[in-house]
Amino acid sequence: MKVESPATIKLRPTRGCQSPITADFRLLERGPESGPDSERRNENMSQEGKYVIHASIRTDGNVQRKDVVGAIFGQTEGLLGEALQLRKLQRTGRIGHVDVVLHQNKGKVQGEILVSSSLDQVSTAVIGAALETIDRIGPCKAVIKVKMIENQQSSKRDHVIERGKQLLLKMVNSGVDDSKNILEEVRAVLTLDKETEYHGMTAGPNVTESEAIIIVEGRNDVRNLLKFGIKNAIATMGSGIKPELVELAKSKKGVTAFIDGDRGGKLLLMEINGQLGKALTHVAMAPQSREVEHLEGKVVTKYLQQKEAASKAVPRIQSELNKEDDKSVGRGNESLVAPDHVKEWASHLEGLKKNNAIIILEDGSGTDPIGARALATAMAEAEGATGLVFAGKVNDRIFELASGAGIENVLGTSVGGVTRKGNVQAYSSEDL
Repeated sequence: MKVESPATIKLRPTRGCQSPITADFRLLERGPESGPDSERRNENMSQEGKYVIHASIRTDGNVQRKDVVGAIFGQTEGLLGEALQLRKLQRTGRIGHVDVVLHQNKGKVQGEILVSSSLDQVSTAVIGAALETIDRIGPCKAVIKVKMIENQQSSKRDHVIERGKQLLLKMVNSGVDDSKNILEEVRAVLTLDKETEYHGMTAGPNVTESEAIIIVEGRNDVRNLLKFGIKNAIATMGSGIKPELVELAKSKKGVTAFIDGDRGGKLLLMEINGQLGKALTHVAMAPQSREVEHLEGKVVTKYLQQKEAASKAVPRIQSELNKEDDKSVGRGNESLVAPDHVKEWASHLEGLKKNNAIIILEDGSGTDPIGARALATAMAEAEGATGLVFAGKVNDRIFELASGAGIENVLGTSVGGVTRKGNVQAYSSEDL
């Protein structure tokens, strides 16, 4: 058989490559692959990295992604020895693509760096530590901190477990046949007799012993839930929340308001929240325009599982009611109800000088008061900031500073016509 001579093909370099890639294609009669060429090809066929290095980056000037990538490869060269040269490791597939996401604000940059690695734990940790030695990118000072090193296999295993649970549950639910529905209908005759009264309110038999209760509107709601084995519901029996219900709710670890999917249900929720306060922990809402007393068992289970934290659901539903009112009468600005954690910031606002601010940190504590001139610098340098308290009117500048620092909630003395801009929600002292 005639043997062809090696054919050398030069390919254009991809972005980020320093020189053309040369590929040798040898047209030979083959037995089992062996030798250095096959080993090199197998090495280049790298699988997805076992680890991902997550690092944050901050600079005091504007830089581009290519500047960051260049600094990573350039400033670590020679630092880790020949065995851990990043360029060599990337060519052999042991280090994957370097992903950089940057956000610019007021001449400063902050963002995230992701580096995938197929090396062992020790080598990956050393490379992560090497990233933190980079203190300058171009003419700008830089700070890089490794936040975590993610084990991809563990993440995939967790995903497999959670997804497996979902698929199994779907299989079980889809296997329910008509005989089960017949049994539920027959069993309903017995369960209807198990309703009780609690200080004049219709309730399930376990409402006093259970660690959690479900508050519904009427007697028929309780009876419908009893058909599906839910025995810890209690009805408000219409408008007006009785003091006995308030005391019962305060003694429970969990209190869920399960309301109808109409305006009446929303209004009842506002009344329940006004009386129970922090004792109300979750909110579940029936599908739009449907009532709890007419829901099927699967629908009841689904919407109770999808319940929201009351601190999030109540402000959202209150906002929906206000918009409906404003649309119908054509007046007014949106009224907001501040979440509980924002209400706790009110103490920081007391005694704070005009136009001064306090940055709220992850542990709930606040920084020392910051003057208006120093606020931009303090916001850019703050780490772990979750909120901002400002003794003044929340304007566009405050929105921009909060957005640049990744802050979602701002509490000010007052707020202009716009209460939300981008991902930042502003509250005034009147919303507490």
